[in-house]
Amino acid sequence: MTINNQLILNEVKDYVGITLALILYSFGFTFFLMPYEIVTGGVAGIAAIVYYATHFPNSYTYFLVNAALLIVGLKILGWRFLVKTIYAILMLTFLLGLMKELAPVTPTGEMHKILGEGQDFMSLVIGCLMTGTALGLVFLFNGSTGGTDIIAASINKYKPWSLGTVLIFVDFVIIGSCFFIPQFGETLNRIKMCVFGFCTMIIENFMLDYIMNRQRQSVQFFIFSSKWQEIANALGTQTEHGVTILDGHGWYTGKERKVICLLARKRESNFIFRLIKIIDPNAFVSQSLVIGVFGEGFDQIKVQ
Repeated sequence: MTINNQLILNEVKDYVGITLALILYSFGFTFFLMPYEIVTGGVAGIAAIVYYATHFPNSYTYFLVNAALLIVGLKILGWRFLVKTIYAILMLTFLLGLMKELAPVTPTGEMHKILGEGQDFMSLVIGCLMTGTALGLVFLFNGSTGGTDIIAASINKYKPWSLGTVLIFVDFVIIGSCFFIPQFGETLNRIKMCVFGFCTMIIENFMLDYIMNRQRQSVQFFIFSSKWQEIANALGTQTEHGVTILDGHGWYTGKERKVICLLARKRESNFIFRLIKIIDPNAFVSQSLVIGVFGEGFDQIKVQ
C-alpha cells in the first residue's frame, strides 16, 4: 500500500470513528439527559439551557454558537483539524435534531423519561458515561465537537494540561449560569440543576480523560534472549518503533549478553509478545508501565 493510500485510509477511519462517536453522544444526550432537564457543559449545555428556558431547538443553538467559535481555532489548530470539526458540528447538529424526532414523547408532548420518574441521577450517570466516552473517542480520531472543545484543544496543543481540566473551568461557568435564570423556577430547583450539572461535568470529564489516557499509555520492554538479533530485527521491521540494544553483564554467570530495550504503546503489547514467543519462547521479558513517553512516534513535549 502506498503512502497516499495509507493516508486516505487513515482519514476514512477518522471520519467513521467520529461519526460513530457522535451517534453515541446524541443518543445519550437526547434520551437520558434532556427528558430530565439535566444541564451539561460545553456548547451542548448552552443549547440545552436555551431549550429548557425558551424551547428553541437545541440543534439550532448548537450550530449557531459553534459557527461563531470556529473562527477562534482557525489560526491555532489549522485547516485539517477544523475540517473535521466542521464535519462534526454539522453531523452532530443533524443527529441532535434526528434523535429529538425519534425520542418518545408523553401524551402531553413532553419528552418521555425512559427510566421513569425520580430516576434523575441514574439517568444522569448513564447519559454522561455515553457522552463522555463519545467526546474522548472524537478526540482520539483527531476531531472535535466544536465549541469549548476548540478552546481545550488549542490550549492542549501548547500546554501539558489535560483536556478534561481545561473543560472543567469553562463548564463551571456555563452550568453555574443556571442559578441566575428565573425561568428554571424556585431557588431550590435552580440549585438542584446546578448540582446535577456539576455531576455531569465530573463524570463526562473523567470519562474523557480515561479514554484519552488509556489509549496513550506506554510500556517499556526489556528483553533478554540468546536470539536477540532475530527479535530485534522482527521488532524493528514489524513495529513502528526503534529498538535499542544495551550491553548487559550477568552477575551470577559472569557472561556478557545483549538486552533489547523497546518503548511502545500499551495496546501493542500483545503483538510484541507474540513476536517474541514465535522467535524464542524461553526469552526473559520485563514489561513496565511508564508515566509518559515524548518524542518521535509518541506524544509531543508541551512545555515552554
